[in-house]
This record gives sequence, C-alpha cells and structure tokens, in this order.
Amino acid sequence: MSLLSKLKELLIGKPLNALNPKIREHIALVAIIAWIGLGADGLSSSAYGPEEAFLALGQHTGIGIFLAFATAITVFLIAVSYNQVIELFPNGGGGYKVATHLLGPYAGVVSGSALIVDYVLTIAVSTASGVDAIFSLLPVAYTTHKLIFAMGAIVLLVILNLRGMKESIRVLLPLFLGFLITHVTIILAGVMFHHEGLVNIMPNAKHEILHMSETIGWVGALAIFLRAYSLGGGTYTGLEAVSNNVNILAEPRVRTGKLTMLYMAISLSFTAGGIILLYLLWHAHPAEGKTLNAVVFEKIITQFGFSHYWLPVILFFEAALLFVGANTGFLGCPSVMSNMAVDKWLPRQFRELSNRLVAQNGILIAGIAAIFILKWTNGKVSTLVILYSINVFLTFSLSLLGLTVYWIKSRKTKPYWWRKLILSFTGFIVCVSILIITLIEKFKEGGWLTVLITTCVIMFCFIVRNHYRKVGSKLGEADVLFASHFNYAELNKRNLIPITNKNAKTAVFFVTKHYGAGLHALLWVRRLFPDVFTNYIFLTSGEIDSQTMANDEIFKTQYRKDLHHILENYRYFCTEHDLPSEGLFSYGINETTELIKLTDFIQQDYPNCIFFASKLVFVDETWWSRLLHNNTLAILQRELHLQGKQMVILPMKI
Repeated sequence: MSLLSKLKELLIGKPLNALNPKIREHIALVAIIAWIGLGADGLSSSAYGPEEAFLALGQHTGIGIFLAFATAITVFLIAVSYNQVIELFPNGGGGYKVATHLLGPYAGVVSGSALIVDYVLTIAVSTASGVDAIFSLLPVAYTTHKLIFAMGAIVLLVILNLRGMKESIRVLLPLFLGFLITHVTIILAGVMFHHEGLVNIMPNAKHEILHMSETIGWVGALAIFLRAYSLGGGTYTGLEAVSNNVNILAEPRVRTGKLTMLYMAISLSFTAGGIILLYLLWHAHPAEGKTLNAVVFEKIITQFGFSHYWLPVILFFEAALLFVGANTGFLGCPSVMSNMAVDKWLPRQFRELSNRLVAQNGILIAGIAAIFILKWTNGKVSTLVILYSINVFLTFSLSLLGLTVYWIKSRKTKPYWWRKLILSFTGFIVCVSILIITLIEKFKEGGWLTVLITTCVIMFCFIVRNHYRKVGSKLGEADVLFASHFNYAELNKRNLIPITNKNAKTAVFFVTKHYGAGLHALLWVRRLFPDVFTNYIFLTSGEIDSQTMANDEIFKTQYRKDLHHILENYRYFCTEHDLPSEGLFSYGINETTELIKLTDFIQQDYPNCIFFASKLVFVDETWWSRLLHNNTLAILQRELHLQGKQMVILPMKI
C-alpha cells in the first residue's frame, strides 16, 4: 500500500463491503441519531432565527408573545406537512422528488437546485455563525482570523463525512447533547425566575396592539408583525432535511422519519419560542459585539448569581450546535445531487459511492462551494442568512404546492383527503407569503445574489440534461438499429451455445445495456479478425450507487436479474450466428474494480483471450464531454496492460 493510500485510510477509514447486509444496518440512522444528524440544522437556527424576528419588531416588542406562538405553530405546521412527503417518497428525495413527480420535471429542477444552494449555504451560515459565537468570547484583535478558522472547520467536517455519515454524527453527538441540556436549562431557569412577569405578557401585548392601531392603523400593525414573522424564517430552515434523506434512515423508514420529525418539531418549537419569551421577560436589547442570546443569557446568569464561566459554556455549545447544523448540509446536499444525477440533471459521478459508502463527490463539491461562498461574503452572517432563507422557502412552497395538487387529484381515491389538503394548502400559503416578503424586503441587501446563484445552477442542470439527451438519442438510434437481432419472445425457447474449448482464441467484450455499442464492437472484431476467434465472452458490471442502496427491491433482487438479462441478449445474438458464448457479471461500488476482478477469472480459464470494448468518440470532444462521461475504459485498459493483458478499444463515433 502506497503512503498516499495509507494516509487516506487513516483519515477516511477502511473500505466497507456494500454487499454485506449488515453494512446497511451500520450506515442506517435510527430516529435519535437522525434527530441529531438531520435535526441539528433546524435546532441550530434558534441561535439566529428568533433574534432576526424579534429585532424586526423594532419598538413594538410587546407583541413578541404572538411571534413566539406563531413560530411554534409554524414549526409544527411544516413538520406535519412534511410527514406527507415522507409517506409518499420513502426512498428520499424530499422537495426535489415532490416537485418532480407532482408538478413536473421543470419544477423539480428548480426545487432541486434551490436545495443544493440551500445546503451549501447551510454549511456556510452555520459555520460562520458558530465561529462568530466562539470569537465573541475572545479579544477583538482575534477577529481577523475568523474566516480562516471557519474554512478549517469546513475542511474538518468534509473529512468526518468522508468517513461516513454515522461516524460524523457520533463525533458531534456530545456537542448536540450539550446544547440541548444547557439551553433547556437556561430557558426554564429564565422563565421560572421571572414567572410573575408571565401574567403581564398578554395584557402588555394587547396594550401594544391597541397603541399600534391608534398610531399606525391595523394594516400597519399587521404589516410590522408579518414582516418580523417572515424575517424570522431562518428559524424553520432544516425541517425539510428528514424528507430529503429518508433513504438513510433505519427500517421502518416512514415510522423512523415521522419520529425524527416529531423530535425536531418539539425541540425547535420549545427552543425558538422559549428564547423569544426570554427576550420579553428579561427586556433584552441589542449590545454591540454580542448576540441577543448572549445578552439575555448573561442577564439570567448574573441574576442567579452563577459563576461567570457558565456564559462561555452555554455559548460554546451554541456555537458547537451550529457546527453540527453545518454537518446537515453534508448529509443532505449529496443526497439531492444524487437524485438529480439519476434523472440526468447533474453529471452521473454524483451518484457514485466511495469505498466508505458515501457520495464523496457531493460532499467535496458542497465543502468547496461553502468555502467559496464564505470567502465571497467574508463570512458575514447577516448576508448569508438572507441567501439561506429565500431558497428554503422556495423549496417549502414548491413541495407544499405539489402536495396540494396531489390531494386535489386524489380526492376520489383517498379517504379524508380534504384534511391533508387543508393542511398542505395552509402550509403553502404560509411559506409562499414568507418567501415573497423576504424576497422583497431583502432583495437589495443580498437576496439578488441567491436568485443569481440558483439561476446559474438551474442553467447548468439544463445544459447537462441537454447533453445527456443528445447522447442518449444517438445511442438509442444505434440500439434500434440492432434491435432486430433480439427476439425477446423466443429468447427463453432457444438453447444458447456454450463454450466447449477454453483453449481456443477468445474475444472478451465489456458491454452495457446499450446493445448498439456492444454489437458495434462485436461486428468490428468479426470484420477485422475474420475466422480468428472461436469463443465470445461478454462481461458487464453493475455499480452500486446511492440510488441502488436506497431501494431494497433493486438492491436485493432486481439488480442481478437486469445484469443477467443484458448478457443473455448478447449470447442470443451469438447463438443466432452459431458462435459459442458465455457471460459473466459482477457488481460493487466501483465499476472498474469489478470488471478487473472478472478479467482475472477469465484470464485463468481462457488463456488465449483478448479484451475488447467500444468507446464513444465525440466529433467535437471538449473538456465538457469528458467531465460528463466517466473514463472507465481508459482506466481499465491501463490496468489490464500493466497486468500483461491485451485490450483493444474500438471507437464509436457520436
């Protein structure tokens, strides 16, 4: 093993066997672990969401109690609505799958692109917020190092996630629990100490409403409240994470997903609503260089006479939870990118799993993009939160609109459809209202940037899809051309001709489901080397990607049947032409590795063999076409040549 390989194994861990049924149990998340891994993003938003909303009330903080109630109710409304997504799409995909299947592919690509940008911003804003919390405890002179520290934190999270999702969560578990314990304690302590003030909150709120109605009118009062409610939209970010990642939950997935959503809703509504209540009871006002949470926590600690060390401890765990929340982006972003890659909106490489069974390409891209955005915004949390909230509610709105359409269409077949329709439509109205108000209020302050970035991602997806469509059309034409060679009705009635002389000259072909490309290579070999080869062997491999791992039916049964069917078709062609043939397949997380394993077996049994494959050659080949298509054949040829095996690549012009 090379030094680089040893270092990689030390950082990322030893390879996992995707075919081991226990491995699926190893990487699946039970509800409590999923709550920590996926719910931390939502819970961490209580560090900045309630503050944004409360400050937006300006001098009218007396009505903050209604804001606390509205926040808690909205959390449960969105959570319960997304339980429908979990039921309808138990293999994951969340907002992207909902929009694609219920509203159409164009709505799907908009939702998916927004989710990708959202998860990248989750990483950026959570990391930047966490660093701000830590550096607020240090002298001002150290603030110049915040950006470097944030970037280093992202690199560390990338390494943790490349080791595996469960491993990253276990490392962050103590930080999550620390936040939960310290914040529940400080909220309860703060409320109990000022319990006598609770009886005055509602009378003060009513008085404030009457005062506002007399001075600015009911419309003005409502506008101020709705603006504050909307600008606190960051509080609800992360609630969609479970529905996007149902595929990584432990069985039964739907039940696990609903339990996780319940834990998230209870913890977030208590924390966010409780913090707003503390602002009211303790008359919190902004202080330079401090978050509003820090201000109110310090008041409580001082009033109770606790040691001054408790404030750094509480703020440390608040910052730590933000890092755990950033980790949600590394769990969610690769999942969305994988689903979009399956539908050919993104390069197929985003479907691939590493030897640790994680979508490493998505993790790396998410990390690099987050670092880039941090650098671009100089780690300014206020700007990042604006970018963040807009895309979250764009996805919420599309998902809930899709559910609304679904229940209207299903009204004749689904009992009690109207209940879920009301729930979905109410959630849609709430979310689209927050989206519109946030976009209008914050467009010039940075909202335009999130629109620009998301539009660029959408355009990129359409370019990728268009390329794959053109290539697929060309391959389809070749498949149709050779389709006459395959008579599926007679396939099971024919006796395939087996190989009897293994020492005879043998042509071995690497083939795929595209019969046009495979038969193109076979016919070229027959033309170039007439009467040279006696035996014909076909090899194919299946790649276990994130989509395969998510679907038990494909993983356990359908995969082997599909691969076997591909080989039978090629053997049928050989039988039609009186050619002895054989077919072998293998599957794993790396297509090239599986094919090399098959060549080792073939070389031992058929010593006089030569390997052939058909490679697509583009008339105008560019870096773009090379990016969108893997280089499997070139890698395979190099490996076989190093082992002394002969391989010939035959071009197929597209």
